[in-house]
Amino acid sequence: MAYFIHDTCISCGACEPECPVSCISEGPDKYVINPDECIDCGACNAVCPVDAPQPA
Repeated sequence: MAYFIHDTCISCGACEPECPVSCISEGPDKYVINPDECIDCGACNAVCPVDAPQPA
């Protein structure tokens, strides 16, 4: 199950460099995860200060 970044995202960018498959990118309002590329590893959630990335 792919991760999804919820609206609690503060756009700090901490998650993007942690993704081993580079499926996180900056969107217009928050960071977004490409669900087709996400491998459900949770690395993004581990570094997020607001727990925005969660399993979809």
